[in-house]
Amino acid sequence: MTTIVLVRKNNEVVVAGDGQVSMGNTVVKSTASKVRKIEKRDVVAGFAGSTADALTLFERLEGKLEKHAGNLSRAAVELAKDWRTDKYLRRLEALMAVGDKNNSYLISGTGDVLEPEGDVIGIGSGGNYALAAGKVLMENDMSAEEIAKKAIKVAADICVFTNDNVKIEKI
Repeated sequence: MTTIVLVRKNNEVVVAGDGQVSMGNTVVKSTASKVRKIEKRDVVAGFAGSTADALTLFERLEGKLEKHAGNLSRAAVELAKDWRTDKYLRRLEALMAVGDKNNSYLISGTGDVLEPEGDVIGIGSGGNYALAAGKVLMENDMSAEEIAKKAIKVAADICVFTNDNVKIEKI
């Protein structure tokens, strides 16, 4: 369980995640990093779900970005296609929130590549709380990073599977 929020505001894209790793009702780690940046492609991503599954999907996304010359839209669709149809990948349980300078997507193992209606994506156990907080905070003068941090902190106050040890990646 985890909480990830992606915020796009004023030419800044930020992905923030909490640091809690849980097994059942037990906190195993409180300082995990569930967000990543692909430096040479200016892509940020956050993962909710099994850690091993998320890392596998991140590596696959990176490979798809390389194959498609950094085109996030094409890479996201190709990853979702593989995820849904590959015998090994389809067993992976995770969600991804990814963004570059122009696009933001939620990618799932059912083949979904969803572009949000607004400029905020929330996934994971506290994702809806972070999404709601992020949408409200978009109406003020806060930066994308400030909104993302505050949205995770709001989710941490409500969701027992989320802590307020926020990790951030931005482009």
